[in-house]
Amino acid sequence: QVQLVESGGGLVQAGGSLRLSCAASGSIFSINAMKWYRQAPGKQRELVAIVTSGGRTNYADSVKGRFTISRDNAKNTVYLQMNSLKPEDTAVYYCNADLKTTWHTHWNDYWGQGTQVTVSS
Repeated sequence: QVQLVESGGGLVQAGGSLRLSCAASGSIFSINAMKWYRQAPGKQRELVAIVTSGGRTNYADSVKGRFTISRDNAKNTVYLQMNSLKPEDTAVYYCNADLKTTWHTHWNDYWGQGTQVTVSS
Protein backbone atom coordinates (compact mmCIF):
# COMPACT_ATOMS: atom_id res chain seq x y z
CA GLN A 1 0.00 0.00 0.00
CA VAL A 2 1.27 3.44 -0.97
CA GLN A 3 0.45 6.77 0.66
CA LEU A 4 1.25 10.29 -0.45
CA VAL A 5 0.87 12.84 2.32
CA GLU A 6 1.03 16.57 1.61
CA SER A 7 1.77 19.30 4.11
CA GLY A 8 2.59 22.99 4.16
CA GLY A 9 -0.58 24.58 2.90
CA GLY A 10 -2.25 27.52 4.61
CA LEU A 11 -3.31 31.13 4.40
CA VAL A 12 -0.85 33.75 3.19
CA GLN A 13 -1.03 37.32 1.96
CA ALA A 14 -0.36 38.19 -1.65
CA GLY A 15 3.37 38.44 -2.26
CA GLY A 16 4.13 35.88 0.41
CA SER A 17 5.63 32.41 0.22
CA LEU A 18 4.72 28.86 1.13
CA ARG A 19 6.55 25.56 0.81
CA LEU A 20 4.56 22.40 0.16
CA SER A 21 5.91 18.93 0.86
CA CYS A 22 4.66 15.54 -0.23
CA ALA A 23 6.12 12.35 1.18
CA ALA A 24 5.47 8.99 -0.42
CA SER A 25 5.56 5.95 1.84
CA GLY A 26 4.71 2.28 1.79
CA SER A 27 5.64 -0.43 -0.66
CA ILE A 28 7.66 1.56 -3.20
CA PHE A 29 10.13 0.04 -5.64
CA SER A 30 10.80 3.04 -7.84
CA ILE A 31 9.38 6.52 -8.48
CA ASN A 32 9.43 8.12 -11.91
CA ALA A 33 7.99 11.61 -12.34
CA MET A 34 6.55 13.53 -9.40
CA LYS A 35 4.10 16.36 -10.01
CA TRP A 36 2.06 19.03 -8.36
CA TYR A 37 -1.45 19.80 -9.56
CA ARG A 38 -3.97 22.31 -8.29
CA GLN A 39 -7.71 22.74 -8.49
CA ALA A 40 -9.50 26.00 -7.81
CA PRO A 41 -13.24 26.10 -7.05
CA GLY A 42 -15.26 25.62 -10.21
CA LYS A 43 -12.19 24.89 -12.32
CA GLN A 44 -10.52 21.80 -13.70
CA ARG A 45 -7.46 20.32 -12.06
CA GLU A 46 -4.34 21.70 -13.74
CA LEU A 47 -0.71 20.62 -13.81
CA VAL A 48 1.49 23.11 -12.00
CA ALA A 49 4.97 21.54 -12.09
CA ILE A 50 6.75 18.28 -12.80
CA VAL A 51 10.15 16.89 -11.83
CA THR A 52 11.53 13.73 -13.40
CA SER A 53 13.57 11.09 -11.61
CA GLY A 54 16.65 12.72 -13.12
CA GLY A 55 15.75 16.16 -11.82
CA ARG A 56 14.44 17.77 -14.99
CA THR A 57 11.64 20.24 -14.32
CA ASN A 58 8.84 21.93 -16.18
CA TYR A 59 6.24 24.46 -15.12
CA ALA A 60 2.90 25.88 -16.10
CA ASP A 61 3.32 29.30 -17.67
CA SER A 62 1.28 30.86 -14.87
CA VAL A 63 3.87 29.90 -12.22
CA LYS A 64 7.17 30.11 -14.10
CA GLY A 65 9.69 32.23 -12.26
CA ARG A 66 7.68 32.08 -9.02
CA PHE A 67 7.43 28.37 -8.14
CA THR A 68 10.23 25.83 -7.82
CA ILE A 69 9.72 22.08 -7.73
CA SER A 70 12.37 19.79 -6.27
CA ARG A 71 12.66 16.27 -4.89
CA ASP A 72 14.67 14.26 -2.43
CA ASN A 73 14.89 10.75 -3.83
CA ALA A 74 16.31 9.33 -0.60
CA LYS A 75 13.19 10.49 1.22
CA ASN A 76 10.70 9.87 -1.61
CA THR A 77 9.60 13.46 -1.14
CA VAL A 78 8.70 16.24 -3.55
CA TYR A 79 8.57 19.91 -2.66
CA LEU A 80 6.97 23.00 -4.16
CA GLN A 81 8.44 26.33 -3.14
CA MET A 82 5.91 29.02 -3.97
CA ASN A 83 7.03 32.65 -3.95
CA SER A 84 5.34 35.91 -4.94
CA LEU A 85 1.97 34.28 -4.39
CA LYS A 86 -1.11 35.80 -6.01
CA PRO A 87 -4.80 35.44 -5.12
CA GLU A 88 -5.26 33.42 -8.31
CA ASP A 89 -2.92 30.78 -6.87
CA THR A 90 -5.64 29.92 -4.36
CA ALA A 91 -6.54 26.26 -4.82
CA VAL A 92 -6.25 22.79 -3.37
CA TYR A 93 -2.80 21.48 -4.29
CA TYR A 94 -2.32 17.77 -4.97
CA CYS A 95 0.87 15.82 -5.39
CA ASN A 96 1.11 12.96 -7.83
CA ALA A 97 3.71 10.23 -8.24
CA ASP A 98 4.22 7.77 -11.07
CA LEU A 99 5.65 4.73 -9.33
CA LYS A 100 6.08 0.98 -9.20
CA THR A 101 5.49 -1.08 -6.09
CA THR A 102 7.64 -4.00 -7.27
CA TRP A 103 10.04 -4.53 -10.19
CA HIS A 104 7.48 -6.42 -12.25
CA THR A 105 4.44 -4.20 -11.78
CA HIS A 106 3.35 -1.47 -14.14
CA TRP A 107 3.89 2.20 -13.48
CA ASN A 108 0.80 3.65 -11.79
CA ASP A 109 -0.34 7.07 -10.67
CA TYR A 110 -0.82 7.77 -6.99
CA TRP A 111 -2.36 10.90 -5.49
CA GLY A 112 -2.18 12.73 -2.22
CA GLN A 113 -5.25 13.95 -0.38
CA GLY A 114 -4.63 17.61 -1.20
CA THR A 115 -3.68 20.65 0.82
CA GLN A 116 -5.45 24.01 0.73
CA VAL A 117 -3.53 27.12 -0.26
CA THR A 118 -5.34 30.42 0.18
CA VAL A 119 -3.79 33.72 -0.91
CA SER A 120 -5.50 36.86 0.34
CA SER A 121 -5.33 40.16 -1.52
